[in-house]
Amino acid sequence: MSQIETHAFIENRTYDEIEVGDSAKLVRTLRNEDIQLFAIMSGDVNPAHVDPEYAHSSMFREVIAHGMWGGALISTVLGTQFPGPGTIYIDQSLHFSRPVTLGDTITITLTCQKKFDHNHHIVFDCLCTNQDGFKVIVGSAEVLAPIEKIRRPRMALPVFTINDRQARYDHLLAMTRGLSPISMAVVHPCDAESLKGALMARDAGLAVLTLIGPKEKLNRLSEDLGLSLAACNIIDVPHSHAAAEVAVQLARNGEVEALMKGSLHTDELMAEVINQSTGLRTHRRISHVFLMDVPTYPRPLMITDAAINIEPTLEEKVDIVQNAIDLARMIGIPEPKVAILAAVELVNPKMRATLDAAALCKMADRGQITGGLLDGPLAFDNAVSIVAAKTKGIRSAVAGQADILVVPDIESGNMLAKQLEYLADALSSGIVLGARVPIVLTSRADSAETRTASTAIAMVMAHAKRK
Repeated sequence: MSQIETHAFIENRTYDEIEVGDSAKLVRTLRNEDIQLFAIMSGDVNPAHVDPEYAHSSMFREVIAHGMWGGALISTVLGTQFPGPGTIYIDQSLHFSRPVTLGDTITITLTCQKKFDHNHHIVFDCLCTNQDGFKVIVGSAEVLAPIEKIRRPRMALPVFTINDRQARYDHLLAMTRGLSPISMAVVHPCDAESLKGALMARDAGLAVLTLIGPKEKLNRLSEDLGLSLAACNIIDVPHSHAAAEVAVQLARNGEVEALMKGSLHTDELMAEVINQSTGLRTHRRISHVFLMDVPTYPRPLMITDAAINIEPTLEEKVDIVQNAIDLARMIGIPEPKVAILAAVELVNPKMRATLDAAALCKMADRGQITGGLLDGPLAFDNAVSIVAAKTKGIRSAVAGQADILVVPDIESGNMLAKQLEYLADALSSGIVLGARVPIVLTSRADSAETRTASTAIAMVMAHAKRK
């Protein structure tokens, strides 16, 4: 049988075709995804298998596979090749000799030990060894073997992707490792998620908090949620507008290194931030970046501007791009790839987004934008998919591997970011750039997790400013 036929079909060996002493093998390497899938399927969340911190303190000192992961591989051999389709399990006896750890390669060998002609039962010796030749599982299996030949097309299984949101969240927070907490003012955190997000950031060692809002309301809310305001400085103000005014003044005076928006409206806070005489303006245009961890994309993805600038001009886009590039470099991307988005990838005089994209790329060539690699106009598919770019004949160092997506206007950017968050389970964080201090600016519907992740970015920015 050819290799193509072997992969395309599944075929059994009947009772009469099997002789005592015949054997079959299967080789598998244990991956973290195997442990996660087995835990999901079985509901077995024994910390020895799924909790690395606990596993390191256990007798084996590392995460180990569920014992029946190896047992399931024995069943795989019986059901798919030896004897194969038509096999009925009758009995199984297994002895587990040693654990299977991540990266171990297991060889499953089944050998025909006995045949019983009166009922077509077969007893198999079962042996599982690791890459060092040590026995992992030994035992026996009894089956009712098929008596009719069966050859069927091999069924294609759906693609299954493990989306470990907690691991992605932990990876984002890892960028702050070794950094000391920053001083942060939280503006009017008077609903559950904004208060929980701030306190999660405190508990993660990201920030020392100054909560600005009605003190009685904050105390009552924390009691209702069962949260402690310990180590938080509270500034009592009557309403959200006063909270925004005080927070901006603290930042302007250098008393806090970052701001976090609470349950007030964005324009209420930003009106104070952009005030010409008392605000936090710099020589740069203020802009916003969503930093998103999308499970189906191999690198962090930044989207700008989807929250501040409604319909930016070419001049304003220069600052928007430069702000995003500077942030990317702060979080460890040495030369970020910047895709200037439009509906099409060709310059069209009737579409301003394409003209702006072409101009921005030429400005980068002339040193008016620095630190990144720009290309555009690029349609969204060309920006994130190498296959799509090649299909359209686009040759670019940016296409298919963009780190930053620069959108034409706030509507397209906001829709894109929310689609990724709600339909693609992207882990989202948001930050305001171009002001004197970083500002965590999230939607009132955003979770505490999003607010904490955003604080991690503010922390990196604040430490970069210290330097």
